[in-house]
Amino acid sequence: MTTSHLSRWLFFAALGAAQLLGQTRAERNKTFPPHKVIGNLYFVGTDNLGSFLITTPQGNILINSDYEETVPIVRASIEKLGFRYGDVKILLGSHAHGDHMEGDALVKQLTGARVMVMAEDVPALQNIKPGGKEHPIDKILHDGESVTLGGTTLVAHLTPGHTRGCTTWTTKAQEGGKTYNVVINCSLRPPNVLTPPITDEFNRSFKLVRSLPCDVQVGDHPAQYDMATKYEKLRSGGRNPFIDAASCKLEADIEEAMFHAILAEQKAAQP
Repeated sequence: MTTSHLSRWLFFAALGAAQLLGQTRAERNKTFPPHKVIGNLYFVGTDNLGSFLITTPQGNILINSDYEETVPIVRASIEKLGFRYGDVKILLGSHAHGDHMEGDALVKQLTGARVMVMAEDVPALQNIKPGGKEHPIDKILHDGESVTLGGTTLVAHLTPGHTRGCTTWTTKAQEGGKTYNVVINCSLRPPNVLTPPITDEFNRSFKLVRSLPCDVQVGDHPAQYDMATKYEKLRSGGRNPFIDAASCKLEADIEEAMFHAILAEQKAAQP
């Protein structure tokens, strides 16, 4: 990426982050049309929150319950696509923030799904108790562990920094007789203050994300992969716009540049 392109992307990334932080919960729950991304992977989230349904012959996997009040929106999206909400057998998450995993208890109550979480995020998740509900944890996962259902396998990659257990998921999808590598990113957005341990985590995570084979990239916030633009292209027909290997590392490029800018500011501020 050229310096001018990077500067432009940094501007919009910073603007998007500012808008995200300034949005109310209701604004984050603005509906967006559910749609097929590729193969058996479907988007069922909102305009701002990335939730994904993976369908299999033995039941379905949901990634990210989002806020508790988002749960009915996700359910409506799943049913609009023609799937039964009760067929969700496994619930996964990207990271232990309320806008992505607060609704876990309600989803489990409604579907009976097994809730599987990354070990490093367990302490933070145990503090997410909407209405006093205990956060359900049926299985603790570790870096590199696989989750398989109905012939589909997802691999959990620990990509810490944004949270200690931030989880990037990878899987494969078939379309048009071809197999594609799919990456479901966890946020790589750095905090305003970077401690040495968090700095080490981000350095590891940026390196790992760039090493993952990727033909299709989505993420826990749709802006991470320019969903709105790709969805409009999808509606016009032709080649699947979500198959876009060239953009797979774009989010990592943007967030790492911001990460280094924060580090530089901290260093300059030191006496």
